[in-house]
Amino acid sequence: MTSSTRTTSSAEVVSLTTDYGLADGFVAACHGTIARLAPAVRVIDVTHLVPPGDIRRGAAVLAQTVPHLPVGVHVAVVDPGVGTARRGIALATPEGFLVGPDNGLLIDAADALGGVTEAVELTNPRWLADQVSATFHGRDVFAPVAARLASGAALSEAGPAVDPSTLIRLPAPVVEVRPDGFTAEVLTVDHFGNVQLAAPADLLLALPDRVRIRPADEQSWERTAVHGRTFGDAPPGALVAHVDSADRVALSVNGGRAAEVLAVDAGTLLRVDGLAGC
Repeated sequence: MTSSTRTTSSAEVVSLTTDYGLADGFVAACHGTIARLAPAVRVIDVTHLVPPGDIRRGAAVLAQTVPHLPVGVHVAVVDPGVGTARRGIALATPEGFLVGPDNGLLIDAADALGGVTEAVELTNPRWLADQVSATFHGRDVFAPVAARLASGAALSEAGPAVDPSTLIRLPAPVVEVRPDGFTAEVLTVDHFGNVQLAAPADLLLALPDRVRIRPADEQSWERTAVHGRTFGDAPPGALVAHVDSADRVALSVNGGRAAEVLAVDAGTLLRVDGLAGC
């Protein structure tokens, strides 16, 4: 571990972000593994309701949450490639550790915590379960590694060093700026149906009080939205474009679900233009 990375201790936390759901015992098994190896460590469940296999959604939730958690070890498992040649990794940052698959899930969160200062591949059998399931690395690889790191073990003991430049990154989401507005990819849709765009806040702040929203690749429909600060700035049932808590442009409906009104999902490209004369 580099000298710039803050160490964890038994008084710190492990956070868990997965697509395991709540109907089975997968989450409890991860909790139990951590509790057996590091009983003093507190576990924070970020979410276990990431859509199955949706790495982009998991990465966004993780990156937008970890800056608000205590310094600790953040485990994320959205891992459709479990058991294949994809690497299990642990990353050190100036504000803690990240543990999970090398499939792009961890990198945005690492950037949010100051960037990767050290990376290792999880190959030390003494750090893993005695028998590692090919399909449950959350329990048998990532949870035991997290427990050891949270207890103060050195990252270098978990396995060989990995060149950070070789870590898998997800493709950058689309954001295109124009004189009258911007086009941006839908990054996530939250529990309330709010639509978060990849566009940063300043792109919306430059637009007038009303904006037009339409698909980027066709003119099949368009909607008008209030450019507001919060949901109540639009009449009930109306669209509002605003800056959300992650400092990104978001589209919401006052008392409704913007994702359903706009019929969009993650990956959809939307064009947002300022309305002249407004």
